[in-house]
Amino acid sequence: MRWLRFEHNGKTVYGVASGDTIEVTDATWCDILAGKTGTVTDSVDRGSVDLLCPMDRPGKIVAIGLNYLDHCRETNTPPPDRPVIFTKFTTSIVGPGDEIVWSPQLTAEVDYEAELAAVIGKTARHVSRDDALDYVAGYTCSNDVSARDLQLGDPQWIRGKSLDTFCPIGPAFITADEVPDPQVLDIRCLLNGEVMQESNTREMIFGVAELIEFSSNAFTLEPGDVILTGTPHGVGMGRDPKVWMKDGDSVVIEIEKLGRLENSCRMV
Repeated sequence: MRWLRFEHNGKTVYGVASGDTIEVTDATWCDILAGKTGTVTDSVDRGSVDLLCPMDRPGKIVAIGLNYLDHCRETNTPPPDRPVIFTKFTTSIVGPGDEIVWSPQLTAEVDYEAELAAVIGKTARHVSRDDALDYVAGYTCSNDVSARDLQLGDPQWIRGKSLDTFCPIGPAFITADEVPDPQVLDIRCLLNGEVMQESNTREMIFGVAELIEFSSNAFTLEPGDVILTGTPHGVGMGRDPKVWMKDGDSVVIEIEKLGRLENSCRMV
């Protein structure tokens, strides 16, 4: 199912996309994570609503660095022998169509990162790789926006990864049954219409199942938690000359089967 989140009659609701129509339901985010569909209460034209981030704020964002071999090469970094985990604060989350906003006094090197986001559907602790995908409720597109000067200037990456608006997610939440194999999806990023990143999730060093196994053996994954699975080659930092996002730019993340996440940039 393709779930969308939006305002309807003064309330935030979830609906199921069906062509150009959205079937409005009484389902909650907890219902959706549990595989429940709720009751259809209305229908609206898809073009008549402004979409929100397709999920409630998660308990945590588990982000993975250096998880595509081609990205390691472009950053001149040896491939890791185990997943590199960091986090983005949940206050960085915005939805489709929202602005990515930053102050040029704080950062001058804002970069894009197309990423597949996996959303956990049930509590996971000490989960095996073979069972790991059973714990995924669904998938969506994300952009791990990064202030490179802050990220690389600090001893840890978190500040440069967690500025407000630096985690666009959406436009839809696609249930896991629609994506039986998350390791065969085309993924790309466009900046002002130009393709900057183009790859496939099969290029991941550690797949979604391995990431869940590795993470859940260290800490509990809870329903609604988001795993950002890393980005492929083509980031602005890896280019010569380097390419940074600027005021007025449009950045788009596209992932096969999941949709198109578009955001604009604004410096304040």
